[in-house]
Amino acid sequence: MTAVEIWLLAVALAMDCFAVSVTSGLILKRVRLRPILIMALLFGLFQALMPLIGWAGMQFFSGYIERIDHWIAFGLLAFIGARMFWEGCKGNEESSFDPTRLHVVLGLAVATSIDALAVGISFACTGMTTFGSIVIPILIIGLVSFVLSLVGSYLGIRLGKRFHLPASQVGGVILILIGIKILVQHLTGMA
Repeated sequence: MTAVEIWLLAVALAMDCFAVSVTSGLILKRVRLRPILIMALLFGLFQALMPLIGWAGMQFFSGYIERIDHWIAFGLLAFIGARMFWEGCKGNEESSFDPTRLHVVLGLAVATSIDALAVGISFACTGMTTFGSIVIPILIIGLVSFVLSLVGSYLGIRLGKRFHLPASQVGGVILILIGIKILVQHLTGMA
């Protein structure tokens, strides 16, 4: 893989992190450095770790992971999104999806990074056979996801202030749509 291909791959993988971060920013409504940094760090970490796990487990898990990764991502995002939407409709904005809670952010980090697991498998299949050959790509993937998560959170905060959107409902729909996009891409072979 060329350097340009690795950077483009990193941006593509980070798009779900970016969208989820925008959603979280809508809910936060103001810059809160700690939750924004925690989310960005976890998104970057999981986006970097998943290709490493996929690469390392390629021999044993490759067929299994490729068959279900999209279903796992879809299920997690659809569940979190539906719950968020439902609680927002009940007028319970404060107790709905809370991007300051670690378990929520961990669930989102896993859901948005499952595609990166398959990328790790593809690294192994394209001749990246040594650990040294994947270090730079996974660092780039993690860095890009971290940066785009920070940008997404800030953008979501700005959009939420400007347009006064019903954050839980909009955020829930966004998460469900991301899950559907992942599922459709994999089922139609566009991933």
